Amino acid sequence: MKSLSVYEAKRSPVDNQRIELVERKGYGHPDTLADGIAESISKRLSKFYKKEFGRILHHNTDQVEIVGGKVNVDFGKGEVVEPIHVILSGRATTEVSGRELPVHEMAIKSAKEFVKEKLPQVSADSNFVWDSRIGHGSVDLMGLYGENGTVKSNDTSFGVSSAPYSKTEKLVLEVDKYLNSNSFANKFPELGEDIKVMADRHKNKVNLTIAGAFIAERVPDLDHYISVKEEIIDEIRDFVSKKTGREVNIHMNTADDYENEVVYITLTGTSAEAGDDGSVGRGNRANGLITPCRPMSLEAPAGKNPLAHVGKVYNVLSKFIAEDIYEKTDVEEVSVKLLSQIGKPINKPKVVDVEVVEPGSLSDVQYESEEIVSDWLDNINRVTEEILNGNLYVY
Repeated sequence: MKSLSVYEAKRSPVDNQRIELVERKGYGHPDTLADGIAESISKRLSKFYKKEFGRILHHNTDQVEIVGGKVNVDFGKGEVVEPIHVILSGRATTEVSGRELPVHEMAIKSAKEFVKEKLPQVSADSNFVWDSRIGHGSVDLMGLYGENGTVKSNDTSFGVSSAPYSKTEKLVLEVDKYLNSNSFANKFPELGEDIKVMADRHKNKVNLTIAGAFIAERVPDLDHYISVKEEIIDEIRDFVSKKTGREVNIHMNTADDYENEVVYITLTGTSAEAGDDGSVGRGNRANGLITPCRPMSLEAPAGKNPLAHVGKVYNVLSKFIAEDIYEKTDVEEVSVKLLSQIGKPINKPKVVDVEVVEPGSLSDVQYESEEIVSDWLDNINRVTEEILNGNLYVY
């Protein structure tokens, strides 16, 4: 493959590096809420377009802005002063052969359903104001979809991913998953859905800093808050002790000021209720994490078209390729970068860059990598199917 370059990196695997930083913003975080809303709209539009017209039409609903509201909140009580304002923006195919399509209605319905699922104690009607400003798509970009059976890239951009997850990355994902599990919610109903997990590893020592929004009506006083917070820290400490042999220190809501009774309590379980805004692309990457110690793309996959926008497709595809190369070859770690050009076939990238760490045999890896890359590009529609089926992270 002319565009493919496979080479050995002159560095150690991330697990062996002295410092590592890993972050995940949970589903109730305003930035992740924005990502989730954008993605839910794209999925609904994609399925609608396929059902009505046999293919996914042009759309990019990756411009969602959450403008934080205002509440009065105290131990055991609270009230909404100003609701959260959500602006749904981007572009979509709103008309076909004179037929007006219910894009705005579908967008708001999808957004409300997502909020109800992720923030069950919040009213998607009374706690939110919804404003759909999704516009009609660019004519020149609309022409790139499915022309002569070939899907063409609708942007000049790149995607990048790595494999495998490092031990610290796995730990952050597992802690986030546990904190958002039904079993944890049943045990600690005081904790809301706005949870962020930050890990900093120094050699074999890991610090986990967790931000968790408590729900005011379930926290009658400061003593109750402190007691539950300490129980949660103990619970997490016990959980991580079973996941890693490293020393892990747990910190939670480190801005709390007990002396002045200033603690992290919310009315709804998300900081978006009180001035913390959210935007698509300001949070997790397509691997579900923020990983500054690895190559990353600044593209926001959530809400982008899953058929032709490489800002989404290539970030997911590079992850699949990296995972396959890691699993099928003798390498310690691998990073994959893919670059497209607008208007070119999406299955023919301009650049395929495969960086391997500590390969057993570079020549074997080169051959096997080309086979893996070719297979994925020949079947790139699998990426779209996986995205629409919801079987992977895109934020």
